[in-house]
Amino acid sequence: MSQPALSRREILMGARYLAATPLIGTIMAQTPFQMKAVSKLKGAAKSVVIPTHEFAGPNGAPWLDERLDFPASWDLHVMDMAGHNLPVLTPQQIADQANKPIGTKSLRELAEGKQMVAISFDDLTRSTPAYAVTPWLMSELSKAGVKDENILFIGSFGTHRAMTQVEVARKLGIEVARKYAWLNHDVFDNVKAVGTTTRGNKVLLNQTFLAADLKICISGIKVHQDAGYGGGAKAILPGLAALSTVEYNHTQILGKVRTTGPVKIFKNDMRLDMNEAAHMAKVDYTLQIMYNDRLRPTGIFAGDILDAHHAGVRVAAKTYCAPTLKDADIVVANGYPQNAQAFHGARWINYSVRDGGTGVVVVQHPLGLDPVHYLNNRLAGLSGASQFDLTSRRLNTMNRSGGRGGNQKTVNMIVYSQYLTRNLRNNYRTGTFFCDKWEDVIAKLRELHPGDAKVAVYPYAGMQHQEIELDG
Repeated sequence: MSQPALSRREILMGARYLAATPLIGTIMAQTPFQMKAVSKLKGAAKSVVIPTHEFAGPNGAPWLDERLDFPASWDLHVMDMAGHNLPVLTPQQIADQANKPIGTKSLRELAEGKQMVAISFDDLTRSTPAYAVTPWLMSELSKAGVKDENILFIGSFGTHRAMTQVEVARKLGIEVARKYAWLNHDVFDNVKAVGTTTRGNKVLLNQTFLAADLKICISGIKVHQDAGYGGGAKAILPGLAALSTVEYNHTQILGKVRTTGPVKIFKNDMRLDMNEAAHMAKVDYTLQIMYNDRLRPTGIFAGDILDAHHAGVRVAAKTYCAPTLKDADIVVANGYPQNAQAFHGARWINYSVRDGGTGVVVVQHPLGLDPVHYLNNRLAGLSGASQFDLTSRRLNTMNRSGGRGGNQKTVNMIVYSQYLTRNLRNNYRTGTFFCDKWEDVIAKLRELHPGDAKVAVYPYAGMQHQEIELDG
């Protein structure tokens, strides 16, 4: 998969290291024991380069390429999404698209005379390349007369853990994170009631965001297994909501309806509840970003938080979709770019593997399966489990029993990661194999599948989705 030339901004962020030969099954973190080189798999003639380490490449680069080698005789299929080769937007193209808002006035018009601007952004568990649009955004606000000291960024990541300065710099860009004030949303405090949705959800939202006289959201459009797609109103609920509001949406609504699911946007009760909350927040302007497998922007949909998002998902449904290779002996699902919740990408194993086959989940990220999710931790505690139990249980279920609503299968499971903690490994079912080296993965696969094998590789399974039609 060839990549466009790197921009000056990406070079400054450290992406220049990505032009080097991809590493093969080695530790990616810069540590004293990092391997400098790995020889090609003996007898291998087929390789796949996959992206790993979203927002955690060298010097904070957005990704790091890794090469996976396979035996020459294996029948290898790389299942790219339809839009994998879309051109990356230049800064001028980003400006041109952002200056064509859908359902609102231009940002500069909206910003004139405003005293306090709040801008929400998601965390590193979401792959939105916010750093690609912040230079244009800051320039427009400046041209409208907004002073730098009157701009506040707010991390809108719902019940996830707080971000650090280094993480915010990776998300927004180093200079933006240094120059402008930012704070983390607190799911437990600093919230204000704004109303109740028609589905009975009492909406409490971040009162600092509500107090601004210009409210902007930066979001990314990526498949979501329950809310249809990420982005849009999710910046508000769960993004800037109180724990009780998120819990109602994620349990009382999600648990009682059958309208949720990937690519379901227009008739999805969970999403419609989010939309009502977004209206209560009175968001003025949003930037919805589509991006490629290397987290570089391919489309900008600006304007109203619902109208712009709807326009974006209509394009995304034809862009992020990928064909399904049925009855594969081996399915390799790369958790990138959502490794912290790799069970999302691991669903491709259920879609693609045959009964008695093997699924390989790639979790190449320093956070591993990051279990810090306050709502999940609360729900796990209510059932007498731990946060580690819940995280591993999800991946076990997705890969060993056919998943929710899927056909029951007997499936071997291999987790390839150099980062999983003992806490997580201890909670996996007997028969789950863990490998820190790719050559060990191949050795185990050869043992489980002697002779030739039919292999499907989903190179960025965390953002690909099946060929599904929108629900409206």
